[in-house]
Amino acid sequence: MLRKIPVRDVAIGMFVSDIEGSWLTHSLWKKRFLVEDQASLARLRTSGATECWIDTRYGKDMPSATAEPQSSPRPEPAVTPVETRKVVATSIGEEAHVAAGILKRSKEAMMSLFAEARMGNAINTKEYAPLVNDIVQSLDRNAHALLSLSRLKNSDEYTYMHSVSVCALMVSLGKHLGLDESACQDAGMAGLLHDLGKAVMPQDIINKPGKLTDEEFNIIKSHPAQGHQMLLDGGVTNEHVLDVCRHHHERMDGKGYPDKLSGEQVSLLARMGAVCDVYDAITSNRPYKNGWDPAESIARMASWEGHFDATVFQTFVKAIGIYPIGSLVRMASGRLGVVTEQHSTKLTAPKVKLFFSTKSGLPFAPKLLDLSQPDANDKIVARESPENWSFTYLNDLWAS
Repeated sequence: MLRKIPVRDVAIGMFVSDIEGSWLTHSLWKKRFLVEDQASLARLRTSGATECWIDTRYGKDMPSATAEPQSSPRPEPAVTPVETRKVVATSIGEEAHVAAGILKRSKEAMMSLFAEARMGNAINTKEYAPLVNDIVQSLDRNAHALLSLSRLKNSDEYTYMHSVSVCALMVSLGKHLGLDESACQDAGMAGLLHDLGKAVMPQDIINKPGKLTDEEFNIIKSHPAQGHQMLLDGGVTNEHVLDVCRHHHERMDGKGYPDKLSGEQVSLLARMGAVCDVYDAITSNRPYKNGWDPAESIARMASWEGHFDATVFQTFVKAIGIYPIGSLVRMASGRLGVVTEQHSTKLTAPKVKLFFSTKSGLPFAPKLLDLSQPDANDKIVARESPENWSFTYLNDLWAS
């Protein structure tokens, strides 16, 4: 049973199911947790939150004499095991505000996770289940808002936000592959923790601007096995999470690492992890290089024979689009535009924000064109490499 109570009345042993108010009004990135000791109680009471919801199925209840009756009970959030819930779709603009809050909390959570890992502390993955659940629900409401915003990470925060992006990509891909909600939750958790071993890699190698030496590359290649061991040491028993952490760098042709698995030896979730990990890595800005254009990245990945599972990769393309959000494209009219939103079924007919004429060589006031509409008088004829142009505001165009 859910009950709303003042934060001052929370006691050790209660299970907090939700915090009243948006993430802007309090400092807690976890909104579902067991108050198991004085330290967690103190964090809650000093967070700035004034009211919260407790779930008496998983923790203590208020004493009956002081419990507040609820005339209109609040709908219960998803719990583990995941319950079926009604999804209310939102526009990409509406969901972007919610997604921004989720990404803010995610960054804080991953910074904390990597710091704990570097200090050799055991990892309690149960703490991150509510975060994965928030990501799943955001993608349920709008499939592209959070995925798009996660691309805006800067090079300094890549280490932390890469794991969040892969989590979201794994969930989205899982949905398109027809996985049930529980499996999508596992895929998301696996994505969030897949690069834990990077926490203990030498930072001078991680951020090296030039090509790695054989010795340095061998050190980097140890991160899947190290992350796998760190999860085992932390008591993780979810075989899917463990598998993706160890095997997201395996290849279908057996030329990957650390175990040189091939074909059917590589599990479905590890195949998914390989695609999602590479896509986010090559489209992201790093300390030593700028990311590739999304559409260019898809084209390059498609040419890497033997690397990815063909069905998984094709489904991934359907999930993010042939021209993913943020892609620079050339139109039949000679205008250039940036993709701002995908169509749910027409992969070649996204929404495009047009802003530049190649005929005059001049920019013009941005104009949004929905290529799925019957009256759309233009079409995409090619992707354009941003490297061939001096545009410095592409992210501002599509993110606005």
